[in-house]
Amino acid sequence: MPESPLRQPGYRFGLRLSERGTVVGIGDGIAWVRGLPSAYLDELIGFDDGSTGLVFQLNEQLLGAILLSQKHGLTAGMAAQRTGRRLEVGVGDTLLGRVVDPLDNPLDGLAPPETREFRFLEAPAPPILERDFVNQPLYTGNKIVDTLIPIGKGQRQLIVGDDGLGKSSFVLDTVINQRGRELLCVLVVIGQPRSAVAATIEALTNAGAMEYTVVVVAEANALPGFRYLAPFAGCAIAEHWMRAGRDTLVIYDDLSRHAQSYRELSLLLRRPPGREAYPGDIFYLHSRLLERSAVLAPAFGGGSMTALPVVETRQGEIAAYIPTNLISITDGQIYFDGKLFAAGMLPAIDIGRSVSRIGGKAQHPAIKSAAARIRLDYLQFLDLELFARFGTRLESGMEEKLRRGRLLRALLKQDRLAPLPEWAHLAWLLLYEQGLLDNFTPAAAAAALPAVFAGIAERGLTVDTPKENWVVALRQCLAEAR
Repeated sequence: MPESPLRQPGYRFGLRLSERGTVVGIGDGIAWVRGLPSAYLDELIGFDDGSTGLVFQLNEQLLGAILLSQKHGLTAGMAAQRTGRRLEVGVGDTLLGRVVDPLDNPLDGLAPPETREFRFLEAPAPPILERDFVNQPLYTGNKIVDTLIPIGKGQRQLIVGDDGLGKSSFVLDTVINQRGRELLCVLVVIGQPRSAVAATIEALTNAGAMEYTVVVVAEANALPGFRYLAPFAGCAIAEHWMRAGRDTLVIYDDLSRHAQSYRELSLLLRRPPGREAYPGDIFYLHSRLLERSAVLAPAFGGGSMTALPVVETRQGEIAAYIPTNLISITDGQIYFDGKLFAAGMLPAIDIGRSVSRIGGKAQHPAIKSAAARIRLDYLQFLDLELFARFGTRLESGMEEKLRRGRLLRALLKQDRLAPLPEWAHLAWLLLYEQGLLDNFTPAAAAAALPAVFAGIAERGLTVDTPKENWVVALRQCLAEAR
């Protein structure tokens, strides 16, 4: 027979108090519990059948909990008890290459990841004294972004546009382009169907990007609580590496579905609705998430976490409620336009509406110098082209600007899942700046670029190579391409 606890050394009599509540109602991923007066927000509670929940709403008589796991035996009248613990997620290098849900449960058919360290999903943003200036570029592999709308490590750059215009393809290119750069990626997929999730994972696997990437998935058919927690789980995973002095990139695809999940939870929990039925704290929801992205000062590890949140618009309405909230939180936006997509200008990035507020300070001097006037020249070309459609006779100088603008538009086009290294950006910028492609038609110039890139790769030129050497090499590569 087991030894009586009364005879065990160190045992002392004492009064033990514990709170036990009662489940009042269950439905739509929400449990209402009466009792547990000492429970606090974001505390984990357990039910007698093994189900777990997260305290999300405190009323005078009842508390509302998000169900994190729901057994078939969970019914009204069942007892519930406090755990005294907050929700945390496993972090560390063992997650690399894995596909998990927001609670670290595997979704790739493999054994659960063996994580030895844990972080709370909710954590305060780094204070001002711990932060440093954005001073290192983060290359996406995209011609338009890396040259005209640059992003720096530690920046928060919004990806905005209608559905189906290439936003997810752009962030996939960005992840693939980090291969060999010692930058770890966390891709958070929120509210997408399983087929889209499988296609994303397949593209990353084929490109060899999964070895430095974690994919956190909350599918469209997941409980609303999981879709709500997914970006915070991804942020906690990336934050662990940032605190360890490493560079990370976290992508939230997308925060429109996240906001809808939060609205669903809030309405189910009878919170007062505000504009468009969203709760009043919807701005705080995303601000406390995105403010955790930063560059840490060397004294605090020197790591960085770059955030690329994706938000969907309807009919190009960039002034909608959720997009405007996120624009005011982030350090710039990359806008995908439906008219450009329909016209075959891929990627369909509207250079006029897109802006990077701090990325230029992290841009390489050679690329920054070569791209200095291209944005202005391209915007002037668009206005001039619109005016020329009326059949007005133009001066020879205007005709030259139109010809150069059409050439630049052809050079800016780029295929999906084909990111370019930074030296390739400098190559096409100098080709355009030096007028080496002036004798080419736009189609012929775009067709000559792959051969030029191959020639530059053989010569081993980098962005630090002197400009004079670049011009000589580009002339030679063009001659070989012909």
